Amino acid sequence: MIPVVEDLRVKFLIVDDRQSIRKLCLTAGRSLGFDCKEAESAEAALASLEVDAPDIVLADLMMPSLSRLNFLPRVKQLLPYSEIAIMTGHASIETAVQAMKLGAYDYITKPFRVDELKLLLQRMKDKVGLVMENQFLRERVSAEMELSGIVGSSSKIQDVLRMVGRLKDTRTPVLISGESGTGKEMVARAIHYRGTLAKRPFVAVDCGSLAPTLIENELFGYEKGAFTGAFKSKEGLFQSAQGGTIFLDEIGELSLEMQAKLLRALQEKEVRPVGGTQSLRVDVRVIVATNRDLETAHQEGKFRKDLYFRLNVVSLYLPPLRERKSDIASLVHYFLDKFAPGKMISLSAPAMQCMMRYDWPGNVRELENCIERAVALGNRETIDAGDLPPALCSLHQASLQTSPQSRLRSLPADTDLEVLERKTIQRVFEQVQGDKTLAGKMLGISRATLYRKLKRYNIPMRNGGLPPRSGSWPWSMRGRS
Repeated sequence: MIPVVEDLRVKFLIVDDRQSIRKLCLTAGRSLGFDCKEAESAEAALASLEVDAPDIVLADLMMPSLSRLNFLPRVKQLLPYSEIAIMTGHASIETAVQAMKLGAYDYITKPFRVDELKLLLQRMKDKVGLVMENQFLRERVSAEMELSGIVGSSSKIQDVLRMVGRLKDTRTPVLISGESGTGKEMVARAIHYRGTLAKRPFVAVDCGSLAPTLIENELFGYEKGAFTGAFKSKEGLFQSAQGGTIFLDEIGELSLEMQAKLLRALQEKEVRPVGGTQSLRVDVRVIVATNRDLETAHQEGKFRKDLYFRLNVVSLYLPPLRERKSDIASLVHYFLDKFAPGKMISLSAPAMQCMMRYDWPGNVRELENCIERAVALGNRETIDAGDLPPALCSLHQASLQTSPQSRLRSLPADTDLEVLERKTIQRVFEQVQGDKTLAGKMLGISRATLYRKLKRYNIPMRNGGLPPRSGSWPWSMRGRS
């Protein structure tokens, strides 16, 4: 049989040189639903930590091989997020208190009752659960913040968001294509964190940044002694993503040899660590991304045809920023709120004209860096063309040397800031049927900014009226709500 990679139960390790104590603790742990293991010495415990990391450790403080408190810092170093409790006699309570100062969760004195032990283990389980939940919430909040960066009302970006909504509850492989900087990982995170797998792991791997000799070790893990320097076994990223999503960015950078191994892992749903003799079952959803044309690559023999069709079950294309320039104004407002919260920084018409002329080879990432630079170097009141990077400023300087009529003819349609903003906000407001909260999220601006824009451009609210006058509205700065 092929062993399962991960058990979602709490992992409990009891360390004691007396078999009777270990048996008692194992019984108590199993009654609480723990996955229990035992070690009869500190050396055996430390060796087991390198192979299978427990969530809870209970150790006898007075074991001969424990070297008093040396065991505790070793465990905390190896398992910073695990909880450790110690067992001690009445005569060593002071030492137990000292151990708690070094990071132990609690201590229990011998002899102890079974119900007392179970209460301690239950409290440790709850603490581990809180730590895991906090970690998940931090990742979720981070993902939602990143998700809010998918800003725009253009038809192309709305198509992307609709596709995210359709894919979020499926386990179908997804191939995301698009140029660098268009937000491929952001979309992958949106698919994961908006769906039923949101509480499961999301593991992102940049295949282009890993050396070809190391990528197999990273993806599938390795066993102790598999190669020079492998002093302990290491879990692979496929195993880390068990039950969740693995995102393989720049999949086109993989060698043909590694493509064959990845194909086998996807087909058989199992991986074999480097140097291992057993395969491990994995259950993950796979999302891949590339800035290359994989169809052309497989026709040229640079990408395996069978892997291409295995991954290309559902494809999602992210348009470059030059193909959705109508979203630039909304993105600018979003990044101003991000880098200058609470500040009413305006953008001059020449600055917006420079942005609309520019083709943005770095896409949204380049625009974000541009706004961050302008906020840092500007006067925190108005961003002018001179505050923009040289590549954009040169366009502005060139335009000044031409006649006004030529400059007007060279501008794309609707490049005037006010006209562009008004059309964008009005279109979004109509799409959401007057829902101000949803409109603000789609535009990437705060509620206060939305009300000011509605009033400024005379856009009626859903009930037919206009936003209240600025003197009667409690929000007066960008970023407050």
